[in-house]
Amino acid sequence: MDMNEAEIKRALSVNRWRLILGSMSDRSLGFSGTDKELRAFEDMEQLLDYLYSRGQSDDVRNTDDRQGGRGDSQLSAAKWITKVRTLFPKKTAEVLEKHALDEFGMTELITDREVLEKLTPDMELLKTVLSLKHLMRGEVLETAKKVAAQVADELRKKLENNVIRAVYGRLNRNEASPVHSAKNLDIKKTIRKNLKHFDRQSGQIVLQDIYFSSRVKRYNRKTVIIAIDESGSMMGSVIYSAVMAQIIGKLPFADVKLVIFDTNIVDLTGQAEDPAQVLMSVQLGGGTDIGKALRYCESLVQTPSQTCIICVTDLYEGGSENTLIGTSKNIIQSGAKLSFLTALDEQASPAYDKVLGQKLADMGAFVGAMTPDGLGDYIGRIFGS
Repeated sequence: MDMNEAEIKRALSVNRWRLILGSMSDRSLGFSGTDKELRAFEDMEQLLDYLYSRGQSDDVRNTDDRQGGRGDSQLSAAKWITKVRTLFPKKTAEVLEKHALDEFGMTELITDREVLEKLTPDMELLKTVLSLKHLMRGEVLETAKKVAAQVADELRKKLENNVIRAVYGRLNRNEASPVHSAKNLDIKKTIRKNLKHFDRQSGQIVLQDIYFSSRVKRYNRKTVIIAIDESGSMMGSVIYSAVMAQIIGKLPFADVKLVIFDTNIVDLTGQAEDPAQVLMSVQLGGGTDIGKALRYCESLVQTPSQTCIICVTDLYEGGSENTLIGTSKNIIQSGAKLSFLTALDEQASPAYDKVLGQKLADMGAFVGAMTPDGLGDYIGRIFGS
C-alpha cells in the first residue's frame, strides 16, 4: 500500500535522524523505504561513519565496539570522495569534504606525495584529483599531473585503434586503415606537432608522433570544434572529451579546436594534443552558460559546410536559453553540423534537460549520449559526407 504524503515525510525524517545517530543505533532505529532507497541510505551511512569515526567526540560513531556499516569496509579516501559526490547533494558534499580536510585529517591526497604515488592511477583517482587539484601545491600538484597524464594515456591506448578503425571504415570500405609509408608522410604536420619536443642540447626535434596523409587526400579537410561543459556533473565526460580531442586531432584530415566553459570560456586549442594539461586546466563546478560558449564556437567557424561543433553538456542552462536556441539555429542554418553530447563515456547514461534537448533536436541538432567508439563512427560519417 502506498504511503501518504505525511508518512513519506515521517519516514524521510526518521532516515535522516538515523544518519545523524550512526550505525550503532541500528537496533532501535532502522532505515525504511524501497530496496533502492535502503541501499542508498546504507551507503550514505557508511560514508558518514568513515568520516566521523575519525573525530574525538564521544558519540555512537566512536565507541570501542563500533561494528560499522553493512557496505564495503575497504573504503579509501579516493573512493570516499567519489561516492560522497554521487550520493549527497552538491552543497552537502562540499560540507563533508570541508570537514574531511579541515577537521578529520583526510588530507592524504593533497598533502602527501608518497600516498598519492601509491594509489592506482585509474578513472576514480583521476576524478578525485580533478575535484581537489585546486587545493594541491608543489610536489603533490606535480604528482597529480602525472596521474592525469598516465590515466589519459591509458584511455587513449584503449580507444585510439577502435576510433581510427571506425573513422577509416566509414571513409574507405576497402581499407581497414591508412598505410604508413614514406610516400604518405605528412612532413609539415609532423614537424608542427612535434615542435614542443625540440631538444635544445642536440638542436633536434624529437619525433614522438608521426603523421601520414596521402591516402585520405581525396576527403575534405574538416574542422571539429569541441566545447566541454566543465560542471561537476560532467566529470566523466570531460575526461573522455579531452582524450577524444587528442585522438581526432591526430587524423590527417582534421583540425581540432578545443574549448572548455562554465560561465566563462577558455580556448585550449593549443593544448588539445595534451589531454592531461587540458584536464588540469578544468575548474569543476560553478555556473553554466552554454549559449555564451556556442557564440564563441560560432565565431571560430570559417567554412560552415566543413565544420562540426560538438558541445558536451547536460543542457542545464544557467544563462539565457533564448541565446542558446538562437545561436544553435544560426549555426545549423549556416550549414555547419551541431551536436550536443549529453554524455561521452563508456556507460553513455546521461541525466540532462530533456525538454531543452528536444527543442534543439527539433531544430536539426543531434542530441544524445555516445560512447567514445560511437563518436568515432559519428566523426567518420561527418568526414565521409
